[in-house]
Amino acid sequence: MATFFGEVVSAYSRAVEDGEDDSEEEENEEDREIRNEIQKKREVHVHWNPEITNSIDTSSAKAFQCSDLILAAGPNAAGFLSAFVLSSGSWETVGSVTLWNERCKTTANQQLPAGSSCVFHRPTNKPDVLICQCTCHVAEDQLFQWAEKVLGSIQKTGLTVTVLSDCSVAEYKTPDSVSTIPVPFLRALKTRHYKEAPHCPLLEQPNVITGLPAAVLSHCQVFGIPAVLYQCYSDVVKPDSVTMEAYKPTVSCRSLSSVMKLDSSESVDILKKLVRVNEAQSNLYT
Repeated sequence: MATFFGEVVSAYSRAVEDGEDDSEEEENEEDREIRNEIQKKREVHVHWNPEITNSIDTSSAKAFQCSDLILAAGPNAAGFLSAFVLSSGSWETVGSVTLWNERCKTTANQQLPAGSSCVFHRPTNKPDVLICQCTCHVAEDQLFQWAEKVLGSIQKTGLTVTVLSDCSVAEYKTPDSVSTIPVPFLRALKTRHYKEAPHCPLLEQPNVITGLPAAVLSHCQVFGIPAVLYQCYSDVVKPDSVTMEAYKPTVSCRSLSSVMKLDSSESVDILKKLVRVNEAQSNLYT
């Protein structure tokens, strides 16, 4: 079609363009439905027992009063709590976090939380202390949810957070040879409001923290919660008694020393059970 100025423009086809608009709109609507279903499936759910749920509902801040939260992320960190904390004293399970993603798998290890659950415990003689064992994978799109929903249900005033995490020594960056450093070893990071001195050297640049420990520490930094993270670098990725014992220096802080008993015969038995689970159940010769 020509205009008075000699330009040639394409003719407008209402039928074709209207059809394209409709198909795009339908496709977008279908995409939105699929996206919403996926988001709903990947939601993080926090479950508390009736006592804590009631305390949250009746409090003015709509949050549970807690002085210390200890989070263990990874099999060795969670195994350390099983061997040196839950093995002694009286503990009760008070909550869990459930989630789904492609990498969540069940485990036959009954000493650690199974499947896609992160389990909360507290000592009966000190109910304002919470420990959480998390051995399942938390996907990148679920990290913010996890930190927001868990820490959002705990009152921030008077709260101190301690995070224990596992990491492969292959990810540790240093100008020196890693072979000169005794493995396993601890490195720490802390938020601005954490005033105590960590019980190991601070993590050197350019090393970074990733995953759930990073999400929790970042949340604490933003909301002004005193928090410290102890990352254990090890050459063993599965539960290992030597790696678990590397976390022992972390119990000398005020909040953990009162609930952790290191010199317990039960701890040795549980360590053996945790390590035995990862031994080969059968091979070519059995």
